[in-house]
Amino acid sequence: MDYVSALVPPVVMAVFFIGLVVTIVKSQGGPNKAKEDAAVDAALSRAESSPQAGRDN
Repeated sequence: MDYVSALVPPVVMAVFFIGLVVTIVKSQGGPNKAKEDAAVDAALSRAESSPQAGRDN
């Protein structure tokens, strides 16, 4: 029975990791993808257009 107790933690972690990866992959895209992309593009353009304080160019 020692081998069962030694294998349970890695198997449980593997199952949770696979579930996490599947959830991340399924959440990519979908109906909100355009809205999320627009929000990221707007944030990037604001960051690029704002003056960089404290930098020596």
